[in-house]
Amino acid sequence: MAERPEDLNLPNAVITRIIKEALPDGVNISKEARSAISRAASVFVLYATSCANNFAMKGKRKTLNASDVLSAMEEMEFQRFVAPLKESLEAYRREQKGKKEARKDKDKKADSEEQDKSREEENDDDDERMEEEEQNDEEEVDN
Repeated sequence: MAERPEDLNLPNAVITRIIKEALPDGVNISKEARSAISRAASVFVLYATSCANNFAMKGKRKTLNASDVLSAMEEMEFQRFVAPLKESLEAYRREQKGKKEARKDKDKKADSEEQDKSREEENDDDDERMEEEEQNDEEEVDN
């Protein structure tokens, strides 16, 4: 696990971007406030992970899944976030499914092109063999 408490903090760039997106234009935030938000976010993530882990352990599993996290959010009394999280999860799953299908289609196309190329090479080899045989036949006839 982490050697120092600071190792558990979220990256400053991520925290800064989230803060900028949440605040109206022209509003600045001090380094102290940004650091406090970063620590609070890290504590929240750790607490949510711990609660989700409890649900996984109740299910006799070692792997946390989305339903564990959603249940943890309800247990932590963040019910109002459950619906948006479910929507985001569905959108993520659709995106991943689309990427997977696109990869499959790309692989199928590549396989098809490879087979076509192999057939062409085989045909070229056959053509070369036939030409050689014809030349050999002509040479035999000449002899």
